[in-house]
Amino acid sequence: MTAPAERMRKLRGRRRNQGNREVRLLVPDLRNQSVRAQVAAEVARLSPDDEDEALAWIESISEFDAPDRSGDDEAR
Repeated sequence: MTAPAERMRKLRGRRRNQGNREVRLLVPDLRNQSVRAQVAAEVARLSPDDEDEALAWIESISEFDAPDRSGDDEAR
């Protein structure tokens, strides 16, 4: 095995031993003009009413992510 390939094998082994796993993620290349045109076309088809509804829902449930601080003053 070549030196760089051996170093990568060892690096992956160390990461696995630390409980990590390497994954590869493919995403659209926004530098490509045809990809940008496709994204723009999809955005143009979005419904503002549906987007508003989705944002309202996200805001309504976001309170569940915040820690409950209602009893902090009483606990002190």
